[in-house]
Amino acid sequence: MGDRSIHPSRQPGIEERIEWLWQLGRKHSEDFCGPDATLARKRYLAEHPTHIMVLKCMDGRIHIPYATKTPLGIIEPLRNLGGMFNMGWPYLGEVVAASVNDAVERGQRVLIVITYHFSKGDRHRGCAGFDFDTQASIRYVQDIKRQMEHTFGASRQTVYPVVFGFETDEDALILHGPGQNGTGASWNLAEAEASQGADPTNPDEDALLRQLRALYPDMPGRILTDLLPLVAGNIRHIAEIRASGREIAVEHREWVICIGRGFDFLHEPNMALIIGPFSPDLSGPIAKAAGIIRSNMQHGRIPDDGFLLLASAPYREAGMDRARAELKSRFLSQFADEVIRREWPDLHHKMRVETAVLDWNTRRLTGVGGGEPAATARS
Repeated sequence: MGDRSIHPSRQPGIEERIEWLWQLGRKHSEDFCGPDATLARKRYLAEHPTHIMVLKCMDGRIHIPYATKTPLGIIEPLRNLGGMFNMGWPYLGEVVAASVNDAVERGQRVLIVITYHFSKGDRHRGCAGFDFDTQASIRYVQDIKRQMEHTFGASRQTVYPVVFGFETDEDALILHGPGQNGTGASWNLAEAEASQGADPTNPDEDALLRQLRALYPDMPGRILTDLLPLVAGNIRHIAEIRASGREIAVEHREWVICIGRGFDFLHEPNMALIIGPFSPDLSGPIAKAAGIIRSNMQHGRIPDDGFLLLASAPYREAGMDRARAELKSRFLSQFADEVIRREWPDLHHKMRVETAVLDWNTRRLTGVGGGEPAATARS
Protein backbone atom coordinates (compact mmCIF):
# COMPACT_ATOMS: atom_id res chain seq x y z
CA MET A 1 0.00 0.00 0.00
CA GLY A 2 1.05 3.59 -0.43
CA ASP A 3 2.76 6.00 1.94
CA ARG A 4 -0.12 7.20 4.08
CA SER A 5 1.93 10.14 5.34
CA ILE A 6 1.10 11.90 2.06
CA HIS A 7 -2.32 10.35 1.47
CA PRO A 8 -4.69 12.76 -0.32
CA SER A 9 -7.21 12.52 2.51
CA ARG A 10 -5.05 15.26 4.02
CA GLN A 11 -6.67 17.44 1.31
CA PRO A 12 -3.60 18.90 -0.45
CA GLY A 13 -3.96 20.67 -3.79
CA ILE A 14 -4.32 18.90 -7.10
CA GLU A 15 -0.66 19.27 -8.09
CA GLU A 16 0.54 17.70 -4.87
CA ARG A 17 -2.00 14.91 -5.20
CA ILE A 18 -0.81 14.11 -8.73
CA GLU A 19 2.82 14.07 -7.63
CA TRP A 20 1.84 11.77 -4.77
CA LEU A 21 0.23 9.43 -7.31
CA TRP A 22 3.40 9.26 -9.39
CA GLN A 23 5.45 8.56 -6.27
CA LEU A 24 3.09 5.67 -5.56
CA GLY A 25 3.57 4.36 -9.10
CA ARG A 26 7.36 4.62 -8.90
CA LYS A 27 7.41 2.82 -5.57
CA HIS A 28 5.20 0.04 -6.94
CA SER A 29 7.53 -0.52 -9.91
CA GLU A 30 10.63 -0.47 -7.69
CA ASP A 31 9.07 -3.03 -5.35
CA PHE A 32 7.91 -5.21 -8.24
CA CYS A 33 11.38 -5.23 -9.86
CA GLY A 34 13.36 -5.70 -6.65
CA PRO A 35 15.33 -8.92 -6.22
CA ASP A 36 13.25 -10.11 -3.28
CA ALA A 37 9.95 -9.65 -5.14
CA THR A 38 11.30 -11.16 -8.36
CA LEU A 39 12.58 -14.27 -6.61
CA ALA A 40 9.40 -14.54 -4.54
CA ARG A 41 7.30 -14.62 -7.74
CA LYS A 42 9.50 -17.27 -9.30
CA ARG A 43 9.40 -19.42 -6.17
CA TYR A 44 5.65 -18.99 -5.80
CA LEU A 45 4.93 -19.97 -9.40
CA ALA A 46 7.21 -22.99 -9.13
CA GLU A 47 5.20 -24.18 -6.13
CA HIS A 48 1.75 -22.97 -7.30
CA PRO A 49 1.63 -22.93 -11.12
CA THR A 50 -2.13 -22.41 -11.59
CA HIS A 51 -2.78 -19.18 -13.50
CA ILE A 52 -5.21 -16.99 -11.53
CA MET A 53 -7.40 -14.27 -13.04
CA VAL A 54 -9.69 -12.03 -10.97
CA LEU A 55 -12.66 -10.09 -12.32
CA LYS A 56 -13.54 -7.26 -9.95
CA CYS A 57 -15.14 -3.86 -9.49
CA MET A 58 -13.38 -0.56 -10.16
CA ASP A 59 -13.48 0.10 -6.37
CA GLY A 60 -9.87 0.45 -5.21
CA ARG A 61 -10.61 -1.26 -1.89
CA ILE A 62 -10.74 -4.63 -3.65
CA HIS A 63 -7.05 -5.57 -3.68
CA ILE A 64 -6.92 -9.36 -3.84
CA PRO A 65 -3.10 -9.79 -3.71
CA TYR A 66 -2.96 -7.59 -0.60
CA ALA A 67 -5.92 -9.36 1.04
CA THR A 68 -4.49 -12.84 0.36
CA LYS A 69 -0.78 -12.06 0.91
CA THR A 70 0.00 -13.17 -2.63
CA PRO A 71 3.17 -11.77 -4.27
CA LEU A 72 2.51 -8.96 -6.74
CA GLY A 73 2.38 -10.10 -10.35
CA ILE A 74 0.85 -13.53 -9.68
CA ILE A 75 -2.84 -12.62 -10.02
CA GLU A 76 -4.04 -11.12 -13.31
CA PRO A 77 -6.69 -8.44 -12.56
CA LEU A 78 -9.56 -7.30 -14.79
CA ARG A 79 -11.60 -4.35 -13.51
CA ASN A 80 -14.86 -2.71 -14.48
CA LEU A 81 -17.67 -0.70 -12.91
CA GLY A 82 -19.54 -2.90 -10.42
CA GLY A 83 -17.56 -5.94 -11.51
CA MET A 84 -19.87 -6.05 -14.56
CA PHE A 85 -18.51 -8.17 -17.40
CA ASN A 86 -19.91 -10.14 -20.30
CA MET A 87 -17.99 -12.74 -22.26
CA GLY A 88 -19.92 -11.61 -25.33
CA TRP A 89 -18.02 -8.31 -25.29
CA PRO A 90 -15.47 -8.72 -28.09
CA TYR A 91 -12.43 -7.25 -26.35
CA LEU A 92 -13.08 -8.94 -23.01
CA GLY A 93 -13.51 -12.29 -24.72
CA GLU A 94 -10.22 -11.81 -26.57
CA VAL A 95 -8.31 -10.85 -23.42
CA VAL A 96 -9.62 -13.76 -21.35
CA ALA A 97 -9.25 -16.32 -24.15
CA ALA A 98 -5.68 -15.17 -24.92
CA SER A 99 -4.72 -15.40 -21.25
CA VAL A 100 -6.24 -18.89 -20.95
CA ASN A 101 -4.55 -20.10 -24.16
CA ASP A 102 -1.16 -18.77 -23.02
CA ALA A 103 -1.53 -20.55 -19.68
CA VAL A 104 -2.61 -23.84 -21.26
CA GLU A 105 0.32 -23.75 -23.70
CA ARG A 106 2.60 -23.45 -20.65
CA GLY A 107 0.93 -26.53 -19.18
CA GLN A 108 -1.03 -24.59 -16.54
CA ARG A 109 -4.61 -24.86 -15.41
CA VAL A 110 -6.59 -21.65 -14.86
CA LEU A 111 -8.65 -20.40 -11.90
CA ILE A 112 -10.98 -17.51 -12.78
CA VAL A 113 -12.27 -15.69 -9.69
CA ILE A 114 -15.40 -13.60 -10.32
CA THR A 115 -16.06 -11.19 -7.46
CA TYR A 116 -18.76 -9.03 -5.98
CA HIS A 117 -18.31 -6.82 -2.91
CA PHE A 118 -20.29 -5.45 0.01
CA SER A 119 -19.89 -4.01 3.51
CA LYS A 120 -21.26 -5.90 6.50
CA GLY A 121 -21.36 -2.70 8.57
CA ASP A 122 -23.26 -0.39 6.23
CA ARG A 123 -25.16 -1.23 3.06
CA HIS A 124 -24.13 2.10 1.53
CA ARG A 125 -20.45 1.20 1.79
CA GLY A 126 -21.19 -1.57 -0.71
CA CYS A 127 -21.23 -1.53 -4.49
CA ALA A 128 -22.76 1.62 -6.00
CA GLY A 129 -22.70 -0.06 -9.41
CA PHE A 130 -25.55 -2.31 -8.24
CA ASP A 131 -27.21 0.39 -6.13
CA PHE A 132 -25.89 -1.39 -3.01
CA ASP A 133 -28.01 -4.49 -3.77
CA THR A 134 -25.74 -7.40 -2.84
CA GLN A 135 -28.18 -10.08 -3.98
CA ALA A 136 -28.40 -8.46 -7.41
CA SER A 137 -24.62 -8.46 -7.70
CA ILE A 138 -24.47 -12.14 -6.70
CA ARG A 139 -27.00 -13.04 -9.39
CA TYR A 140 -25.00 -11.08 -11.94
CA VAL A 141 -21.64 -12.70 -11.18
CA GLN A 142 -23.22 -16.15 -11.16
CA ASP A 143 -24.30 -15.44 -14.74
CA ILE A 144 -20.72 -14.51 -15.66
CA LYS A 145 -19.62 -17.84 -14.17
CA ARG A 146 -22.09 -19.66 -16.43
CA GLN A 147 -20.70 -17.76 -19.41
CA MET A 148 -17.19 -18.89 -18.48
CA GLU A 149 -18.36 -22.50 -18.28
CA HIS A 150 -20.04 -22.19 -21.68
CA THR A 151 -16.81 -20.79 -23.14
CA PHE A 152 -14.23 -23.08 -21.55
CA GLY A 153 -16.23 -26.21 -20.72
CA ALA A 154 -18.73 -27.24 -18.05
CA SER A 155 -16.47 -29.99 -16.72
CA ARG A 156 -14.11 -27.27 -15.37
CA GLN A 157 -11.07 -29.53 -15.58
CA THR A 158 -8.81 -26.98 -17.29
CA VAL A 159 -10.52 -23.66 -16.50
CA TYR A 160 -12.35 -23.51 -13.18
CA PRO A 161 -14.49 -20.37 -12.62
CA VAL A 162 -15.56 -19.53 -9.06
CA VAL A 163 -17.56 -16.76 -7.40
CA PHE A 164 -16.02 -14.98 -4.40
CA GLY A 165 -17.56 -12.25 -2.30
CA PHE A 166 -15.32 -9.54 -0.84
CA GLU A 167 -16.43 -7.94 2.42
CA THR A 168 -14.68 -4.58 2.47
CA ASP A 169 -14.79 -3.76 6.20
CA GLU A 170 -12.36 -6.62 6.97
CA ASP A 171 -11.19 -7.57 3.44
CA ALA A 172 -12.76 -11.00 4.00
CA LEU A 173 -13.42 -13.44 1.16
CA ILE A 174 -16.64 -15.44 0.91
CA LEU A 175 -16.13 -18.54 -1.24
CA HIS A 176 -19.22 -19.79 -3.07
CA GLY A 177 -19.54 -23.43 -4.02
CA PRO A 178 -20.54 -24.60 -7.51
CA GLY A 179 -24.32 -24.42 -6.91
CA GLN A 180 -26.35 -22.34 -9.37
CA ASN A 181 -27.69 -18.83 -8.66
CA GLY A 182 -25.77 -18.57 -5.41
CA THR A 183 -27.83 -21.35 -3.81
CA GLY A 184 -24.88 -23.64 -3.12
CA ALA A 185 -22.76 -23.78 0.00
CA SER A 186 -20.53 -20.85 0.89
CA TRP A 187 -17.60 -20.29 3.24
CA ASN A 188 -16.99 -16.92 4.90
CA LEU A 189 -13.30 -16.70 5.76
CA ALA A 190 -14.03 -14.09 8.44
CA GLU A 191 -15.73 -16.92 10.32
CA ALA A 192 -12.89 -19.30 9.47
CA GLU A 193 -10.49 -16.81 11.08
CA ALA A 194 -12.52 -16.92 14.29
CA SER A 195 -12.48 -20.72 14.28
CA GLN A 196 -8.70 -21.00 14.06
CA GLY A 197 -8.29 -20.73 17.79
CA ALA A 198 -5.52 -18.90 19.60
CA ASP A 199 -3.34 -18.21 16.57
CA PRO A 200 -5.28 -17.31 13.42
CA THR A 201 -2.03 -15.92 11.99
CA ASN A 202 -0.90 -19.55 11.59
CA PRO A 203 -4.01 -21.39 10.31
CA ASP A 204 -4.24 -25.17 10.08
CA GLU A 205 -3.73 -25.68 6.34
CA ASP A 206 -4.67 -29.37 6.45
CA ALA A 207 -8.05 -28.43 7.90
CA LEU A 208 -8.46 -25.65 5.34
CA LEU A 209 -7.70 -28.06 2.49
CA ARG A 210 -10.35 -30.47 3.75
CA GLN A 211 -12.86 -27.61 3.83
CA LEU A 212 -11.93 -26.61 0.29
CA ARG A 213 -12.38 -30.20 -0.95
CA ALA A 214 -15.83 -30.30 0.63
CA LEU A 215 -16.80 -27.00 -0.97
CA TYR A 216 -15.38 -27.81 -4.41
CA PRO A 217 -15.54 -31.60 -4.78
CA ASP A 218 -14.95 -31.49 -8.55
CA MET A 219 -12.06 -29.00 -8.50
CA PRO A 220 -8.84 -30.47 -9.95
CA GLY A 221 -6.30 -31.20 -7.25
CA ARG A 222 -3.69 -28.85 -8.70
CA ILE A 223 -6.08 -25.88 -8.64
CA LEU A 224 -7.31 -26.82 -5.17
CA THR A 225 -3.76 -26.90 -3.82
CA ASP A 226 -2.99 -23.55 -5.44
CA LEU A 227 -6.16 -21.97 -4.04
CA LEU A 228 -5.12 -22.94 -0.51
CA PRO A 229 -2.45 -20.18 -0.10
CA LEU A 230 -5.04 -17.53 -0.98
CA VAL A 231 -7.41 -18.88 1.67
CA ALA A 232 -4.73 -19.15 4.35
CA GLY A 233 -3.36 -15.73 3.42
CA ASN A 234 -6.79 -14.12 3.69
CA ILE A 235 -7.37 -15.65 7.13
CA ARG A 236 -4.04 -14.22 8.32
CA HIS A 237 -4.86 -10.86 6.75
CA ILE A 238 -8.26 -10.67 8.48
CA ALA A 239 -6.57 -11.37 11.81
CA GLU A 240 -4.12 -8.52 11.18
CA ILE A 241 -6.92 -6.13 10.18
CA ARG A 242 -8.80 -6.92 13.39
CA ALA A 243 -5.68 -6.49 15.51
CA SER A 244 -4.81 -3.17 13.86
CA GLY A 245 -8.19 -1.58 14.47
CA ARG A 246 -8.13 -0.18 10.94
CA GLU A 247 -10.44 2.78 10.41
CA ILE A 248 -13.20 1.89 7.96
CA ALA A 249 -13.26 4.15 4.91
CA VAL A 250 -16.81 5.46 5.16
CA GLU A 251 -16.97 8.19 2.52
CA HIS A 252 -16.23 8.36 -1.15
CA ARG A 253 -13.13 10.54 -1.63
CA GLU A 254 -12.18 9.52 -5.15
CA TRP A 255 -10.34 12.17 -7.14
CA VAL A 256 -8.92 10.02 -9.96
CA ILE A 257 -10.73 8.39 -12.88
CA CYS A 258 -8.61 5.66 -14.45
CA ILE A 259 -9.51 4.19 -17.81
CA GLY A 260 -7.69 1.28 -19.42
CA ARG A 261 -5.44 -1.27 -17.74
CA GLY A 262 -2.33 -1.15 -15.56
CA PHE A 263 -3.52 0.41 -12.31
CA ASP A 264 -2.43 -2.21 -9.77
CA PHE A 265 -0.57 0.47 -7.82
CA LEU A 266 -3.78 2.42 -7.09
CA HIS A 267 -5.17 0.53 -4.14
CA GLU A 268 -5.56 3.19 -1.50
CA PRO A 269 -9.19 3.10 -0.30
CA ASN A 270 -11.62 5.50 -1.95
CA MET A 271 -9.04 7.21 -4.13
CA ALA A 272 -9.57 6.04 -7.72
CA LEU A 273 -12.42 4.84 -9.91
CA ILE A 274 -10.97 2.30 -12.35
CA ILE A 275 -12.76 1.58 -15.63
CA GLY A 276 -11.53 -1.33 -17.73
CA PRO A 277 -11.63 -1.00 -21.54
CA PHE A 278 -13.82 -4.08 -21.94
CA SER A 279 -17.41 -2.92 -22.46
CA PRO A 280 -18.51 -1.95 -25.99
CA ASP A 281 -20.08 1.15 -24.41
CA LEU A 282 -17.65 2.93 -22.13
CA SER A 283 -19.61 6.16 -21.99
CA GLY A 284 -21.94 4.98 -19.19
CA PRO A 285 -19.18 3.98 -16.71
CA ILE A 286 -17.20 7.14 -17.52
CA ALA A 287 -20.20 9.40 -16.95
CA LYS A 288 -21.06 7.62 -13.70
CA ALA A 289 -17.48 7.91 -12.43
CA ALA A 290 -17.42 11.63 -13.27
CA GLY A 291 -20.71 12.07 -11.42
CA ILE A 292 -19.14 10.53 -8.31
CA ILE A 293 -16.18 12.94 -8.57
CA ARG A 294 -18.58 15.89 -8.96
CA SER A 295 -20.55 14.78 -5.89
CA ASN A 296 -17.33 14.44 -3.90
CA MET A 297 -16.44 18.05 -4.72
CA GLN A 298 -19.93 19.37 -3.99
CA HIS A 299 -19.98 17.72 -0.56
CA GLY A 300 -16.47 18.83 0.38
CA ARG A 301 -15.01 15.33 0.49
CA ILE A 302 -12.22 16.37 -1.89
CA PRO A 303 -10.91 19.81 -2.89
CA ASP A 304 -12.74 21.37 -5.84
CA ASP A 305 -9.52 22.58 -7.51
CA GLY A 306 -9.34 19.64 -9.89
CA PHE A 307 -9.35 15.91 -10.50
CA LEU A 308 -7.29 13.58 -12.65
CA LEU A 309 -8.21 11.49 -15.67
CA LEU A 310 -5.50 8.88 -16.16
CA ALA A 311 -5.53 6.64 -19.24
CA SER A 312 -3.18 3.67 -19.55
CA ALA A 313 -2.61 0.70 -21.81
CA PRO A 314 -0.07 -2.08 -21.11
CA TYR A 315 2.57 -3.45 -23.45
CA ARG A 316 4.96 -6.41 -23.19
CA GLU A 317 7.50 -5.63 -25.92
CA ALA A 318 9.17 -2.50 -27.27
CA GLY A 319 8.41 -1.46 -30.81
CA MET A 320 5.04 -2.30 -32.34
CA ASP A 321 3.45 -3.50 -29.10
CA ARG A 322 4.32 -0.28 -27.28
CA ALA A 323 3.24 1.84 -30.27
CA ARG A 324 -0.18 0.15 -30.24
CA ALA A 325 -0.45 0.74 -26.49
CA GLU A 326 0.24 4.44 -27.02
CA LEU A 327 -2.55 4.67 -29.58
CA LYS A 328 -4.95 2.79 -27.30
CA SER A 329 -4.18 5.09 -24.38
CA ARG A 330 -4.58 8.22 -26.50
CA PHE A 331 -7.93 6.97 -27.79
CA LEU A 332 -9.19 6.20 -24.27
CA SER A 333 -8.19 9.60 -22.88
CA GLN A 334 -9.76 11.43 -25.83
CA PHE A 335 -12.94 9.37 -25.62
CA ALA A 336 -13.29 9.95 -21.86
CA ASP A 337 -12.58 13.65 -22.33
CA GLU A 338 -15.44 13.92 -24.84
CA VAL A 339 -17.87 12.04 -22.60
CA ILE A 340 -17.14 14.20 -19.56
CA ARG A 341 -17.33 17.41 -21.62
CA ARG A 342 -20.74 16.36 -22.90
CA GLU A 343 -22.23 14.92 -19.70
CA TRP A 344 -20.66 17.17 -17.04
CA PRO A 345 -19.64 20.46 -18.70
CA ASP A 346 -19.37 22.24 -15.34
CA LEU A 347 -16.82 19.62 -14.21
CA HIS A 348 -14.83 19.34 -17.42
CA HIS A 349 -12.69 22.47 -16.93
CA LYS A 350 -11.44 21.07 -13.60
CA MET A 351 -10.06 17.92 -15.21
CA ARG A 352 -6.35 17.20 -15.62
CA VAL A 353 -5.48 14.53 -18.19
CA GLU A 354 -2.51 12.20 -18.29
CA THR A 355 -2.01 9.58 -21.01
CA ALA A 356 0.38 6.78 -20.17
CA VAL A 357 1.56 3.28 -21.05
CA LEU A 358 2.57 0.51 -18.67
CA ASP A 359 5.54 -1.80 -19.20
CA TRP A 360 4.04 -5.12 -18.10
CA ASN A 361 7.49 -6.55 -17.37
CA THR A 362 8.48 -3.84 -14.88
CA ARG A 363 5.03 -2.38 -14.02
CA ARG A 364 6.49 1.05 -14.79
CA LEU A 365 3.98 3.67 -15.86
CA THR A 366 5.32 6.34 -18.23
CA GLY A 367 3.70 9.16 -20.13
CA VAL A 368 3.09 8.78 -23.84
CA GLY A 369 6.00 10.43 -25.59
CA GLY A 370 8.35 10.52 -22.60
CA GLY A 371 8.67 10.15 -18.85
CA GLU A 372 6.10 10.96 -16.23
CA PRO A 373 3.89 13.58 -17.90
CA ALA A 374 2.81 16.89 -16.53
CA ALA A 375 -0.95 16.78 -16.30
CA THR A 376 -2.73 19.05 -18.74
CA ALA A 377 -5.69 21.10 -17.55
CA ARG A 378 -8.86 21.41 -19.61
CA SER A 379 -10.10 24.86 -20.47
